[in-house]
Amino acid sequence: MPHESISVFDMFKIGVGPSSSHTLGPWRAALRFIHTLQSKYSLQDVIKVQVLLYGSLAKTGKGHGTDIAVILGLCGDDPVTIDVNSITQKINGITEEKKLLLNSEKEIAFDPLTDIHFLFNETLPFHPKRFNLSCRFFDW
Repeated sequence: MPHESISVFDMFKIGVGPSSSHTLGPWRAALRFIHTLQSKYSLQDVIKVQVLLYGSLAKTGKGHGTDIAVILGLCGDDPVTIDVNSITQKINGITEEKKLLLNSEKEIAFDPLTDIHFLFNETLPFHPKRFNLSCRFFDW
């Protein structure tokens, strides 16, 4: 049997789940979504956010922590500086209260069970690990 080398990067990962591609990428994308949204609009006008997970993110997202990572990104938490010991309590609080503090500034109704959609049988073009974030604003 041939010998196969592994590196330290094969043994260690960055992220809240077993796969950093299912956590760190979506976490940073949710952060970017919030910052882009904030630069173009007022977060105070946002009343709803929904997450659509496609392909492999949907199929393994729960087990790999994708939903948790996206929620933390929406809250404005940084994956590098967050106190990892605070994650469980924060996620439990959001799940119980059904409220999320968008970028640590604007409280919105958010129920992870109904506002995060795992679309197991749908994929988006170009990459199997894709998702959409959408928001709704006040109607004036």
